Amino acid sequence: MEKLHAELHGLGVTTAYELGDGATLPVWIGLVVRYRDGFYRWREGPLKRRHLGTDPAGCALRVARRYKELQADIPSWWEELVRDLRGRPAGDYP
Repeated sequence: MEKLHAELHGLGVTTAYELGDGATLPVWIGLVVRYRDGFYRWREGPLKRRHLGTDPAGCALRVARRYKELQADIPSWWEELVRDLRGRPAGDYP
């Protein structure tokens, strides 16, 4: 997962973070990659996707592509949730 995380970061996907279990990498709303049985696995709606665990660079390209698609259509409730969780801006800080 560390290699996948590094590859994603290199592709500009900076929202991904490791949970600390060594097998789960949340990337964005509804896009969570898990490593199990030698495969990276994630869901895209009802579809299940997987990619060989020996190819983190290839998996990162696929996940980054999906991430960019999701970024193009951010749900309206997401901005409201972010505002609620962060509170009001303080000075120049968001």
